[in-house]
Amino acid sequence: MPETSTHPPAKAKITVRDLTMAYGPFVVMRDLNFEVAEKEIFVIMGGSGCGKSTLLRHLIGLQEPAQGSILYEGEDFTATLPAERGRFIRRFGVMYQSGALWSSLTLAENIAMPLEEHTKLKPRAIRDLVFYKLALVGLSGYEDYYPAQLSGGMNKRAGIARAMALDPDILFLDEPGAGLDPLSSRRLDDLILQLRDSLGSTIVMVTHELESIFAIADNSIFLDTATRTQGATGRPTWLRDHSENPAVRQFLSRGGETEPLPTIRS
Repeated sequence: MPETSTHPPAKAKITVRDLTMAYGPFVVMRDLNFEVAEKEIFVIMGGSGCGKSTLLRHLIGLQEPAQGSILYEGEDFTATLPAERGRFIRRFGVMYQSGALWSSLTLAENIAMPLEEHTKLKPRAIRDLVFYKLALVGLSGYEDYYPAQLSGGMNKRAGIARAMALDPDILFLDEPGAGLDPLSSRRLDDLILQLRDSLGSTIVMVTHELESIFAIADNSIFLDTATRTQGATGRPTWLRDHSENPAVRQFLSRGGETEPLPTIRS
């Protein structure tokens, strides 16, 4: 049985029930059961190749589960037809691991794109929103810069600004600190906390960075490569100090990575 730490009851924003993820006959993870509470920072963690990013893609509808369901505030996302998913997806903001900014567009143009595509706002209103979103992530004055002109940390923050363009109530962040130096990574952690506290967003984040996990996670799930299921759920500090699962203790106490499954894409 997977461990679950004590965690104060809260309204569930996301509920995952009996989820199995697979590529054809190959099972990546099975029997995942967890909840993400409203306005919390929830971390998906585990060693290389355990399926962290695969789980994120399931949560946002880019991959279909082999079994099980994903519910948003009690509504079954996985049971809806593709044409009906827009009302769910409209609530999501996603920052991919690479940042995924268009290199040929300025930061302002990158952030304006979803506003132009999905709203009927006038150009002046879009411009004002773009400036506001960039200010939220500390990039005022960089509106006319291209991604190649900025540091990795600044591009990550710009990616978050674009994910926030449509005022989503759930932010999904895939390895936001990957490739950053420790100082930039800490600044990004601070930004994520500020966004949660000031905007009331629910944040789901994939990461293997221990410092970030302990600094910002309210709750978490550990994906265990050995058993191909969840090894534990709960507050990371509690799991580090009290877990009876050796893989969880190794990951959280020494930063060690569990043995990867070589054929799985994370």
